[in-house]
Amino acid sequence: MANVSLNPPAPAVDPAIIAAFRDATTPSISDNLDRMPGLVGLRPFHRGGKLIGTAFTVQVRAGDNLAIHQALNEVRPGDVLVVAGGGDTTRALVGDIMKAIAESRGCAGFVIDGAIRDSAVFAASDFPCYARAAIHRGPYKLGPGATNIPVAIGGWTVKPGDVVIGDEDGVVTFPASIAHSLIEAVRAQDAREAEVLQMIREGRYDGRYGKVPAG
Repeated sequence: MANVSLNPPAPAVDPAIIAAFRDATTPSISDNLDRMPGLVGLRPFHRGGKLIGTAFTVQVRAGDNLAIHQALNEVRPGDVLVVAGGGDTTRALVGDIMKAIAESRGCAGFVIDGAIRDSAVFAASDFPCYARAAIHRGPYKLGPGATNIPVAIGGWTVKPGDVVIGDEDGVVTFPASIAHSLIEAVRAQDAREAEVLQMIREGRYDGRYGKVPAG
């Protein structure tokens, strides 16, 4: 549609990267991204399940979801719809119908910088959905909008093709190009934290986190 600028998606994230980060937590990832903000202000609305996939970004006018409808015609299995709605929560951008369409096309989940509706449907589902709020009011469908451009959400820029990971603590994204070094740092931190926890259980912890003695 003339009111929506449709751009081709970035290459999908390598399945090996998806597998490597399947058990990584967002706090550990964030800590190893210099504690940068990530997508601040979003919370999960789904029952459970990890979000991980390739960023398919969508820019919309506040309260208008025309571009999201167009994006659902282009989304690929494993893509995460990352929607920049300016943080507006006066109108819902997605609901149960759009969720059903997304699931039928293999979409990995929603990240919505705005509101959703039909929240009970999301709450009973394992389809990942992160948003700012729920509201009954429906959206406009006039545009304008764009797909697969860099978007800003909650103090963080998400680029098409970024790795998107969400869990109970929130959502982080990063370029696939740093995935190898990042997962090594995450695993090293997880090992240190596991050792600290073991020392606490055994009464050996002396408060020097990050300087855990051997033995």
